[in-house]
Amino acid sequence: MRGALPLKKIVFLFTLLFAFTFVKAQQPDTTAQRQIIIIHSDRLGFKEIDSLNRFQLLVGNVAVRQEKTLFYCDSASINTVTNVLESFGHVHINDNDSLQIYSDYLKYLGKEKKATLTGNVKLTDGKGVLTTSQLDYDLQTKIGIYTNGGKVVNGKTVLTSKEAYYYEETRDVYFKKNVILVSPDYNIKTDTLLYNTYSGISTFVSPTEITSDSGKKKVLTKDGFYDTKNKKTYFGKRPQIFDGSTSLIADEVANDDSTGFGEARGNVIYRDTAQKITLFANHFNSNRKDNSFLATEKPVMIIKQEDDSIFIAADTLYSAKLSNLRKSRTVPFILDTTGKKDSLQKVMPLSKEATDSTDRFFEAYYHVRIFSDSLQSVCDSLFYSAEDSVFRLFKQPIVWARENQITGDTIYLYTKNKKPERLFVFENALTIGHVGKEYYNQVKGRTINGYFKEGNIDNMRAKGNAESIYYAQDDENKFIGVNKATADIIDIFFQQKKPERVVFRSSLVGTTYPMRQVNHEELRLRGFKWLSDLRPKTKYELFAD
Repeated sequence: MRGALPLKKIVFLFTLLFAFTFVKAQQPDTTAQRQIIIIHSDRLGFKEIDSLNRFQLLVGNVAVRQEKTLFYCDSASINTVTNVLESFGHVHINDNDSLQIYSDYLKYLGKEKKATLTGNVKLTDGKGVLTTSQLDYDLQTKIGIYTNGGKVVNGKTVLTSKEAYYYEETRDVYFKKNVILVSPDYNIKTDTLLYNTYSGISTFVSPTEITSDSGKKKVLTKDGFYDTKNKKTYFGKRPQIFDGSTSLIADEVANDDSTGFGEARGNVIYRDTAQKITLFANHFNSNRKDNSFLATEKPVMIIKQEDDSIFIAADTLYSAKLSNLRKSRTVPFILDTTGKKDSLQKVMPLSKEATDSTDRFFEAYYHVRIFSDSLQSVCDSLFYSAEDSVFRLFKQPIVWARENQITGDTIYLYTKNKKPERLFVFENALTIGHVGKEYYNQVKGRTINGYFKEGNIDNMRAKGNAESIYYAQDDENKFIGVNKATADIIDIFFQQKKPERVVFRSSLVGTTYPMRQVNHEELRLRGFKWLSDLRPKTKYELFAD
């Protein structure tokens, strides 16, 4: 017959049609699965407006279901064509027993699985409770959004904001605009905050202010997190931390409040207004429990004074409470009550009147360098007590005061009101003053005591096998001779920062030579070394490599 299909083609088309029908039959009917099904209602009615608006009306103890999500309310209507549910009164959504949502009114789009809830909205995931006046919740993506203000309560932590995005699967809440977090330990104000209701971790992504201890402690940061459960924090992007009289600025800071330990890295600036110190370093560790800190990686400490601040640099700087240090080792109180004694007083305990500002010490070790306008020094290690205001310099210490260099086995530098008051040199004490060309005034003794006036050396006393080499000058500062002498005690008095008079006391033996009758380069006392190359010339040297 003309126009008839060959048998093979008929079989092929039939097979193709059967396969298409079979595949289609195997595909799930998502529309049917997402159909809202009535579980219970005290009364049930029907209303049809047109072909697109056919309603089931439910009143009294309403319960309906879509897949694993249950909906409860006082009354509801279901558009069976569009699969839209509207619920009124005591609305409750139970999403697979993992999430509960309550409100006064609900409009639910069954095909898209999107809900809009208004009036006394409350959402809880078993950890935190979110409340707001209106919430949009997507049961498919598990994301809830409010844009008219809301609050999240998680234990004793309360967060409020203008907007928020809740992610059920991760338990994260992304707060935006006028965000405020209030907890027993701290408060947070920011524009954007990520909070996890399960872990209790707050993550900062915008300028943030954190306050605690009734406002005594404040943190300004742009990046980081706070772990409320483990009491750990991390702040990045150069945070600023203010705590009473202290402040800390660094590239990044981490703290563990449970142990009291803190760490700061990168261009650290630490200030203590009570101690009047500023510290620069690249690595800074602290312990709030014992009020101590350890600074490394090019640390420099500045002790503030009115006219002449003291700069101290070393490989390591450490500071803590003097009262705690005395529990483990003896720390003598060495301030002389008479002001002019060489002997050191014995150990004295801290007085009850000692304040926090005096109950403090710091020590520096390895490659210590000190600079002030009136005095410079280097040594291997240093110890300073705020109780007696004395710097103890150990291991090859050198002190320079104007044109004078002072060396010995150990040097104590006494200060008053942060200014040099007295210098005491133990064993192998030697002072050298450069007075011109190869001319050096020299005084040596077992000990040397030096006294300052307005930041300048006023007089010095050498005791114990004292020796001296002294260049005499006339009124026009011309050299008239050089004296070499020994005595039990040698006193030197300064005028206008230069030696003006030398007094020998007891057992004097000496000779004065004309200037041209001695070899000045060989006129040196034992241990003589002029070490000006080691002297810090400016405070900026202390910050350099």
